[in-house]
Amino acid sequence: MIERRVGPGLLGMASIAVCLMVLGGCMVGPDYRKPQADVPAKWAQMPEKGVGAGVEDISRWWTLFKDPVLDSLIDRAIRSNKDLKLAEARIREARAQRGTVTPGLYPSVDVSGGYSRSRNSTETASGGKARGSGYDLFQAGFDASWELDIFGGVRRSIEAADATIQSAEESRRDVLVTLAAEVATNYLEVRGDQLRLAISRQNLESMRKTLELTQAKFEAGLSSELNISQQQAQLAATEATVPAFESAEKQAIHQLGVLLGLKPEALLEELSSPAPIPGIPPEVSVGIPSDLLRRRPDVRRTERELAAATARIGAATADLFPKFSLTGSLGQMSMDIRDIVSPGARFWSIGPSVTWPVFDAGKIRANIEIQNARQEQALVQYEKAVLASLKDVEDALVAYAKEQEVRRSLAQAVEATQRAFEISNELYSKGLVDFLNVLDSQRNLYLSQDKLAQTDQKVSNNLAVLFKALGGGWEIPAQ
Repeated sequence: MIERRVGPGLLGMASIAVCLMVLGGCMVGPDYRKPQADVPAKWAQMPEKGVGAGVEDISRWWTLFKDPVLDSLIDRAIRSNKDLKLAEARIREARAQRGTVTPGLYPSVDVSGGYSRSRNSTETASGGKARGSGYDLFQAGFDASWELDIFGGVRRSIEAADATIQSAEESRRDVLVTLAAEVATNYLEVRGDQLRLAISRQNLESMRKTLELTQAKFEAGLSSELNISQQQAQLAATEATVPAFESAEKQAIHQLGVLLGLKPEALLEELSSPAPIPGIPPEVSVGIPSDLLRRRPDVRRTERELAAATARIGAATADLFPKFSLTGSLGQMSMDIRDIVSPGARFWSIGPSVTWPVFDAGKIRANIEIQNARQEQALVQYEKAVLASLKDVEDALVAYAKEQEVRRSLAQAVEATQRAFEISNELYSKGLVDFLNVLDSQRNLYLSQDKLAQTDQKVSNNLAVLFKALGGGWEIPAQ
């Protein structure tokens, strides 16, 4: 690259000073304007009951489950989770990175000092010999330089750095939202597995009693060995479900331990005692779609990334224009250390300079094109984040509402199969029905109870997913 350097005289210095005063507030490149997102006025999948469009504080949505253990787990996770600590460290990195850009607005001053010993050559120009002499040189002083940000390249870089800090803060908030939802869903899985385990054990006890009754009838000559074998097979099949539930329960507890920044087994003693699945509130408020633009951290993060990309266009564009600098030095220089502070040893210099890239084979303009392309990518990412957030909420709304319909039907099924089992068992004991009726009603009762337990967990889990989709849980301050 060829650069042109100009060292002006007094008239030139005055002209430059006037230009600097005129251009002092100029910043090249586009000014950022937040894009207007096209969002619907209301949710398409809003249920008829259980969900409202009002405004509700969901910063600590998990307290709506009214489960002190869940509250405690999430509070501890916020203090100790490793992903959250990593996100907080990235915020500190972004803030420190800004500190490397801001000094470009201010002068830089260096202090220097030195000593040298020199000796003249003993060879003369005519080929003769001369007496060599040596001398000392002592020097100390200040050097200052100031590159004036006339076209706003540094200020645009600071804008980009500020937006990057805000993006890092939104990333931390996104981790908070995800963390609260993951702790809640894993805790709900623990309680769901414990309920299914209790149902299995309850049905095993009922099956053992039925087996005893069948054996007694066989010994009395009132039943066949086939009935005993069939009951033993159903008992063994139900027993086979117990290890799977125990395994799932322990794995969910292990995951909770890791989410809390602990060893996997740290919560086994605390959570191994069975407890009910937390119930859901009668109604929750989800607001309107436009609320997502201010509440979802991932949407807010991509918007800040777009702002940073826009500012970098200006920083790159500023390289097309001349750079104005003021440089100066002040110091003392003497051949005798005793005279170093004398007025006669003082030296100074001051003057402006201009550097303007005349030819760089298109490097600067190529960099501007790169930043423009990155801004376009950031805009597309923002638009994608908005669409994804809308989809997440719509999916969560329909899943939450439909699973409650499933639960109502399964509750009726459990009630009916319970009554059918009781009737068939009573009739079989009197010899009025075949043992196959008992087996069928017993199997149907267990299956319907197990499905209801799964649905109870899913309803609560879907509510947690809905709050995550809404972006709730990030308003908690950094520890």
